[in-house]
Amino acid sequence: MAENLSYNTDVILVGAGIMSATLGVMLKELQPDIRIEIFERLDHAAAESSDAWNNAGTGHSAFCELNYTPELPDGSVKSDKAVKIAESFEVSRQFWSYLVKKNLLSDPESFIRSIPHMSFVHGAEDVEYLKKRYDALQKEHLFKRMEYSTDFDKLIEWMPLVMKGRDKSEKVAATFMPIGTDVNFGSLTRAMFNYLKTLDGVNIHFNSEVKRMRQKTNKDWRVIVRDLETRQKSKVRAPFVFIGAGGGSLTLLEKANIAEGEGFGGFPVSGQWLKCVNKEIIEQHAVKVYGKAGVGAPPMSVPHIDSRLINGEKALLFGPYAGFSTKFLKNGSYFDLTSSIQLDNILPMLSAGFKNIPLTKYLIDQVRQSPEDRLEALKEYMPTAKMEDWVLETAGQRVQVIKKGKDGGGVLEFGTEVVTKADGSIAALLGASPGASTSASIMLQLINTCFKDKVQTPEWQEKIKTMIPSYGIKLNENPQISDEIRKDTAKTLDLFN
Repeated sequence: MAENLSYNTDVILVGAGIMSATLGVMLKELQPDIRIEIFERLDHAAAESSDAWNNAGTGHSAFCELNYTPELPDGSVKSDKAVKIAESFEVSRQFWSYLVKKNLLSDPESFIRSIPHMSFVHGAEDVEYLKKRYDALQKEHLFKRMEYSTDFDKLIEWMPLVMKGRDKSEKVAATFMPIGTDVNFGSLTRAMFNYLKTLDGVNIHFNSEVKRMRQKTNKDWRVIVRDLETRQKSKVRAPFVFIGAGGGSLTLLEKANIAEGEGFGGFPVSGQWLKCVNKEIIEQHAVKVYGKAGVGAPPMSVPHIDSRLINGEKALLFGPYAGFSTKFLKNGSYFDLTSSIQLDNILPMLSAGFKNIPLTKYLIDQVRQSPEDRLEALKEYMPTAKMEDWVLETAGQRVQVIKKGKDGGGVLEFGTEVVTKADGSIAALLGASPGASTSASIMLQLINTCFKDKVQTPEWQEKIKTMIPSYGIKLNENPQISDEIRKDTAKTLDLFN
């Protein structure tokens, strides 16, 4: 066995996904001499949630995702979350545009392209809801380009594959947003890491698993890492640690043993896609069409039929179909769930399970689905679908965050949760949707929380505004600035505007 290593650095990033890549690039832009060590347990970057096959590939802007605009008991539609997510995605667009302008990313077409975003519903009740949603979003500037229609011929024009073979008497409606995007977060992540590894002071370690972490009396963290190939152990010390390990973040947060992490639990949800293997059919669909989630379904299980571009090839996917696995990661252990249960989170987890019986029933039903059942679900979005044109593919693994509520019980947190120690020395990212799409916004917030002194300096403020021109501005409330920024990022990223 090789001799154990011991060394110091400024920042430790755990996990080589989109979040760590974004934070690493931002910190190096803000402070070029900062030293960063990155540890990933798999043999390459973006192998879990960030990989193209493991996520929806949607640039989540709330253009088509109905779960971001819930219908309230009084019948009105709440749009504030949709606006917040749209704002956040605009931040990501600005950051990616900045990287392309500086030639830090060379080919925007390799990770982002324009594709219309659509919401599609059927049945009188859901048609009424979609109209109310459209009316609510029309009051918000970021959604002004959205169109709504119940006209059968118009819907054929927008999504011929979805309307083909459909009964004209069926009550249907759809919204159409021309400025949606398809994002290959795997390509984007790997491109950012390829840039990072060219920089002085940055080291990326693959096949490296974090085993323990502990905060020392001087507030620095000591992280024990094992090389899975050589079995060599390293002791790495740093004043700041970021845990961006996808479904594995919860387990690592528990290893950190910080008060802010107490009470958090996780409920794993696996996913599957139906992938089209008929090229003729693939060419007939050129939009992302999102529907309405079933009763009890988690947000990441909203059905959608998507045109994708993966590794340079056009693809057509439908799903995801939810399933249950005790793994927290696609490449994780079946003991992940049981080992995550501790005294501080057992009550919230049991409470959340009791309060969310519909979710449990939904997952059981999903697991029991036959190929015929999956085909029937697909036919709601493509009436002419045939079994022989589709194959089942395994998608990613997500961990639904459970946090302690005010009553001590458990609350399912369907968004993205950043848990930060009071002294700002360690932060962990938990949760799934909208995740990667809002990576730049989330990491900016983290920098503001964990690097408070430096972020207030004129140098850092100026640099942040260079990376994110809208920093400190609500784009939805500033139409002129919003339009200018959208036009600029569209030009740089070669997107429809």
